Order: sequence, then C-alpha cells, then structure tokens
Amino acid sequence: MSLHVVRGADRATTTTDWLTSRHGFSFGDHYDPTDTHHGVLLVHNDETVAPGQGFDTHPHRETEIVTWVLSGSLVHQDSRGHSGLIHPGLAQRMSAGTGILHSERNDHGPGSAAREPVHYVQMWLLPDETGADPSYEQCDVSTELAAGGLIPLASGDPAHDSAVRIRNAGATLWVARLAAGERTTIPSARFTHLFVTVGTVRVEGHTLEAADTLRAREVTGSEVVALVDTELLIWSMDKALGE
Repeated sequence: MSLHVVRGADRATTTTDWLTSRHGFSFGDHYDPTDTHHGVLLVHNDETVAPGQGFDTHPHRETEIVTWVLSGSLVHQDSRGHSGLIHPGLAQRMSAGTGILHSERNDHGPGSAAREPVHYVQMWLLPDETGADPSYEQCDVSTELAAGGLIPLASGDPAHDSAVRIRNAGATLWVARLAAGERTTIPSARFTHLFVTVGTVRVEGHTLEAADTLRAREVTGSEVVALVDTELLIWSMDKALGE
C-alpha cells in the first residue's frame, strides 16, 4: 500500500466575501498538473457559503456530482424541474448527463430565511458512459447513520445498495460516524480517498484531523480508530481516470 496525507491547511483555497472553498485537487484558478485527480475522483471541495449567498444558475455536462452537507442547509434548483433542501444526514446526487443548468444557494432553511453559513463537501467524478439524460436523487440516511458502521452513500457498484446511485460502476462513497474509541475497516480498493469531516482519527500511523485527507492505493484491511467523535467520507475506487 502507498499513501499520501494532505492537510486541510495545505489545500488551495478560493475566498470571496461570501465563499470559502478549499480544493482537494486542481480547481478553477488553482492548477497543478501533478494534482488533478485520484482514481476517478476529479473534484473534492470543502465549501462554506454565507447566508443569502451561493452559486447562481450555471451549466454542467457529463459529470456525477455528490453533495454532503455538514451544517446549515443548501437549496438546489435545476433546469429539469428538480429542487431540494439539502441538510446534514441527507445524500444528494445530480447527474449532469447531456447538459443541465442548476443553482445552489444558502437561501433559506425550513420556514425561515437562512441565518447561518452552510458548510458542505461537494465531489465530482466522470460517468462510465456519456450521453445519458440528466437526473437527480436525494435520500435521508439519518437513521442508518445513528445505527453506526460504514454506510454506502453513493455508488454505481451493483454489489452495494447505496442511498443514491451514480453512473460509475467502479466507485463507492462511504460515510461513517464513529464515537471516540470506535473503529472501522476501510473497504479494500485500488484507490482510496479518506476525508475527515469532523473529529480526529488514527490510521496507518497517521493522525488526521477535520479537513485532512488520506489518499491511498491498494488498501486492504486498514483500520481507522476514532480518537474523538468523528465523521468520515471514504471513496473506494477500482479504476483510474481513463481506464
């Protein structure tokens, strides 16, 4: 197994008066030809958006986009008539397919105007095949999270009954909430991307804190131990970009 730790403080960051976006790979004005993806994961942005602000209507094509909210809420609307209020514990997936317009804004919470920033992680990968119709899906997994263990949040692998489905058969996104002292085994995969959303863990001799990332290859049987109450997002991928 080979692995590489990326500290949250070392991620390239885009900052405006309403947005802080910490990039897991090259993104926007931050381009490094040696750091464009891991496995089939192209984008892994850790974003905070101020109340009443957000991304106005803009296009996407041939991209699978998964969003996981850590705090606050995010309003999704798109040109195919889909809309949703994304909140902690709810998995959301948008498949851009042949082309879609959408907006993502911190406009309001249930029954009131937004009063707090929304903090979320957004992840992009390519579909196995192009030319499909755009689609949208969301699913609340709060009950499953409370039961503990690794939950398949988004997957195209028929072996995993995930909350939302993506059009990439070689990729699965797992989520786990671990109490202090609890541990879990990272699923075996050619490519692994582990991100700590909350808390602190120990894995393969490394201590990772919130916003830290572990990128690894050929993971088999590695354990993660939570040092405090922790949430993890783990991508397990069985192919590289272009395969």
